[in-house]
Amino acid sequence: MGGERRLYDPKTIEERRGVAGMCDAALQYGIRTYVDEMDDAVMTSYAAWPERLYLIGVEGRVVYASGRGPQGFRPGELKEAIDLYLVRGIQP
Repeated sequence: MGGERRLYDPKTIEERRGVAGMCDAALQYGIRTYVDEMDDAVMTSYAAWPERLYLIGVEGRVVYASGRGPQGFRPGELKEAIDLYLVRGIQP
């Protein structure tokens, strides 16, 4: 990743998982990463296009939703939401 931006559209679920794995390794944000299937059912359900970062609570509700990415990604806000939700047990 190293600062350069490339647009890559995976054609298989294996490619998609590979890209997600590279992002996970590069960002090192320490939370589990989930990857949508190739039909993009989760993206459609959460209106997540373009990319967004979501924190989903144990009850299945959205606890935090980022702005549209990548410009709208605020890792600090996501970390704060995770801390509030997990450590203090409250939603931001």
